[in-house]
Amino acid sequence: MSQRYGRFITVEGGEGAGKSINLDYIRSLIEAAGHPVLFTREPGGTPLGEEVRELLLGHRHTGMADDAELLLMFAARAEHIARCIRPALERGQWVLCDRFTDATYAYQGGGRGLSEARIATLEQWVQGGLRPDLTLLLDLPVEIGLSRAGVRSEPDRFEREQAAFFQRVREAYLRIAEAHPARVTVIDAAPGLERVQAQIDRAMHGFLSG
Repeated sequence: MSQRYGRFITVEGGEGAGKSINLDYIRSLIEAAGHPVLFTREPGGTPLGEEVRELLLGHRHTGMADDAELLLMFAARAEHIARCIRPALERGQWVLCDRFTDATYAYQGGGRGLSEARIATLEQWVQGGLRPDLTLLLDLPVEIGLSRAGVRSEPDRFEREQAAFFQRVREAYLRIAEAHPARVTVIDAAPGLERVQAQIDRAMHGFLSG
């Protein structure tokens, strides 16, 4: 791999955490700092990845085996890295991604109960040394997040899970943040948007000026 000039930022969070509006805000901060930025998402980001996203989030395969779900996530990620993320970083773009591998540890590991060791094996195989430079974790209590998410569009296959599932997801995310404090910044997503974005400003200021 050639020398990387771009930076890789991911945004994570459970249901109703406000990722969409805050991703737009983070993108504006990066652009205002003069950095070219590619915005993308997981699962998805490529034509193949978007087709896999439909399989994963749609309701045609509601009885999907947990291992099949995990493997589809990493299949989409392998394509995403090869066709989108790595080339962008190598040509000097910053990459802002809506979810990445932390989501797999949270949803398939925490939520589904799959082995973290198995996920780590796939992570190393698919990503090699590629890891985000910064992750912003939008965190809030599950009941608040589900209440917010309930006023949005028709729920996808994951959004139909029970509260206990999302509690396990949240706990897994917080364990990741505790284990990787230099990379993961926890943003309290429960207050109003202005207070949430003030926290994002502080996290991004140090990163953009570093």
